[in-house]
Amino acid sequence: MMMTDEWLNIIECAEELSDLILRSDVVMEYRRASQAVYTDEDLVKAIQSFTVLKERYEEVQRFGKYHPDYNIVMKRIRAEKRELDLNEQVAALRLAENDVQQLLDEVSTMIAHSVSEAVKVPAGNGFFTTSCSGGCGSGGSCSCSA
Repeated sequence: MMMTDEWLNIIECAEELSDLILRSDVVMEYRRASQAVYTDEDLVKAIQSFTVLKERYEEVQRFGKYHPDYNIVMKRIRAEKRELDLNEQVAALRLAENDVQQLLDEVSTMIAHSVSEAVKVPAGNGFFTTSCSGGCGSGGSCSCSA
């Protein structure tokens, strides 16, 4: 492949776009939220504990209800997950992650559609998109895939 002026222009535009994204308010908020979570020693310990418990959960899931620790592990993982989910810093981080994902999905869609409207763009989790205005109980009129 030969490097042409057109390719250089595309590369420069891509670098400029990535810089704009990295300097955006959405990404800055994500960084603040992430720093708030991972600089809190107690929260980091809780996350590490939950990670170890998740590994234990996966082991128990291989055998299902026949595993001797099934009930204990299931109760503990639900309790620890709920504790983490209710933490304000973790909740803020999750919201910030969703906002960054939405920004990246929108940028990807704009780039793809600038090439052609026929380009398919995998974007985020289709289950949670809010593209159908009437809701999925509107008798199929929203044409969503749910």
